[in-house]
Amino acid sequence: MKPKRKAVPQLNYAEFSKIKISLASPEVIHSWSYGEVKKPETINYRTFKPERDGLFCEKIFGPVNDWECNCGKYKWVKHKGIVCDRCGVEVTESKVRRERMGHIDLATPIAHIWFMRKNPSKIALLLDMKLSEIERIIYYAMYVILSIEKNENKLPLYEKQLITDEEYQKYKSDTGLKFKVGIGAAAVLELIKNIDLQKEAKEISADIKKGKSAANKVKFVKRLRLINGFIKSGLKPEWMVLTTIPVLPPDLRPLVPLEGGRFAASDLNDLYRRIINRNNRLRHLEALKSPELMIHNEKRLLQEAVDSLFENGAKGKIVTG
Repeated sequence: MKPKRKAVPQLNYAEFSKIKISLASPEVIHSWSYGEVKKPETINYRTFKPERDGLFCEKIFGPVNDWECNCGKYKWVKHKGIVCDRCGVEVTESKVRRERMGHIDLATPIAHIWFMRKNPSKIALLLDMKLSEIERIIYYAMYVILSIEKNENKLPLYEKQLITDEEYQKYKSDTGLKFKVGIGAAAVLELIKNIDLQKEAKEISADIKKGKSAANKVKFVKRLRLINGFIKSGLKPEWMVLTTIPVLPPDLRPLVPLEGGRFAASDLNDLYRRIINRNNRLRHLEALKSPELMIHNEKRLLQEAVDSLFENGAKGKIVTG
């Protein structure tokens, strides 16, 4: 028997003078979580108990019944705070299922759609690229050149340039050329990490003082404001690309029993289920060392699944169960 590793803080809402919304780091998301959701199942439809490691798991989110673990070894309030050594469920009140969060560790980095597609695109603005270029990279349509170490034949290539798969295969065989390319949100993440915010802010300020065209000046000012915002807040721009996502407490996305043994489920459960299925399938394909084309396609599907979670219908199609 061991005590739970963390307690839910009691909040006094009268003490708040304002609410501040900011980017969350992977470490912060993990600190919110009581465990990783690894399986897409919700409940067992024979026993009507939550599936272990699933979207309603009692080990992660807390017990369904007050003061009772999943296996029934511990019951009643006298066992408060004990974690069952058989099922791993803490003996506490069931209302914690409205508070406790889980998380999903993603098999590949995924761009947050709010920072990619909302006008102006924060990711495109930060990288000084067009939104259409960012989308081609993130949805696996084109490669982006991350760095060039050697270009003996003076080929017309530069960093952040987009190239097709055919061009990549052609350049890859050139012995006089040594370069690195990437594709998907992982490539965008690397480009963002390579930015020196302080240095970039100084260069943009210098460009503004040089008195370039009015259109360029507006763009420079927007970009400088974004970069200075990251510097002042201490937030890292790479957090706009997700490596883990939070899972809401199950009682905020409940399964409601209907007549005839059927259940009405929140759409959120279907959206999470789609993410977990694609995430697990991607891990499986990578373990099998599947062809790159298959892996790229699965990563694109995972990106689209996470897009639907944060903004369902953003691409004109609403995803439902």
